[in-house]
Parts: sequence; C-alpha cells; structure tokens
Amino acid sequence: MNAPWTVDAVLLDMDGTLLDTEKVYFDSLVTALNACGYTDGVVALCHSMVGLPGPVCEAMLRDHYGAAFPLEEVNRAFIVTRDRMFDAGLPLKPGTLALLDGLAAANCRTAIVTSSSRRTAERHLTLAGIRNRFETLLTLDDVTHGKPDPELYLKAAAQLGVTPPVCIAVEDSNHGVTAAHTAGAITLMVPDMAPPTDATRAKCAAVLPDLNAVLALLQARGAL
Repeated sequence: MNAPWTVDAVLLDMDGTLLDTEKVYFDSLVTALNACGYTDGVVALCHSMVGLPGPVCEAMLRDHYGAAFPLEEVNRAFIVTRDRMFDAGLPLKPGTLALLDGLAAANCRTAIVTSSSRRTAERHLTLAGIRNRFETLLTLDDVTHGKPDPELYLKAAAQLGVTPPVCIAVEDSNHGVTAAHTAGAITLMVPDMAPPTDATRAKCAAVLPDLNAVLALLQARGAL
C-alpha cells in the first residue's frame, strides 16, 4: 500500500483541478438555460457535463432538448454570464501554488492536460498567474478525441518523452479520471463539482481532499 512510486512526470488537469472554474461554467450554463426558458432537469444535466469538452456538451444539449434547441442563443447568454464572473477574478484551487512549488523544487516535469481549447487555456492560466509554470500544454486542439478518451494523456506523456505508468495524473472529474486511468497513468482525484462514482474510485490510486494532500502523498510515496 505504501510502496514507493517511480514518477517521471506529473500531468495536471486545469479546470476544477488547478483553477476554480468549473463552478463558474456550471452556474453560467444553468443561468443561460434558465434565461432561455429551460428549467426542468437543468441542474442534473449540467452536472453530467462536468469535465467534458465543449463540443461534447453542445451535442448533449441538442440530444436532450431536440433539433430546435437554440444553441447560439444559449451560448451567447453563457458567455455573458461567464465573462462577468471571470471579471471578478479567476481563483486557484486550494493548494495549487504549494503543489506547483513542490514539483518545481523536485525538478519534476509537468504538463497541463485540459479539455479546454488552447485559447481558453492560455487565457485562464495567464489570468490566474501560473502560465509561466508550464512549458508543456496539451489542449482539446491537439487531439481528435477529448476526455474521457485517453488521447490527451497519451500525447502528453509522449511529448514529455515518458510512458504513462511513470506519470501521476491529477484530475477532479469522473470523465477526467477515466481518461487518465485508461491511458495507464497513476491517477489521483481531487473531486470538485461532482463526487466520484464507485467505478471512478476503483480507477484511482487515491481520492484526496485538496492539492495540499496531493503534495503530501507524492512526498510520502517518494515521488518527489
């Protein structure tokens, strides 16, 4: 249970893991749907989208509400609400800076592995003040299939010149955990909006309360 981990890189999800953005996305989408007249089952539907790429979420909305769903109108309302909330600041999740400092002190290679577009990732990491912490940034624009497909994690490991079994992946969502685990990485989960399912827990080496606990576990297992 406490055997040392051999770790060559740490692969980090962005939204909901390092940046406290998932609640902004969730609240913005619920508000946009409500404003466009959609109220029944909205909260549950939006919860099911946490951790999924934007195009997948749009497809889910069309499938759920039908061909007449006003996607452009909802997107406009979503963007207005989202940007208003981001203007108030883009906060980091608890323990983000401590974890990044610990990884840097140990000269551990890192990469961002996100379902967001490159433009969004660059903007959000910059607004949060941590863009300069990462040389390697894998986004939805770099792959054919986003999470829960493992392609992002496989490509991140390859770009760093390592194999997934010697990578730690840190995720906040059930879909993200599936992607990391399927790729073969040692997967840690710090739940954000949605709690882990039993199936998700079985895919994780640990489910932890925050990123401070991630750092402590990496140190305890000799990964840093």
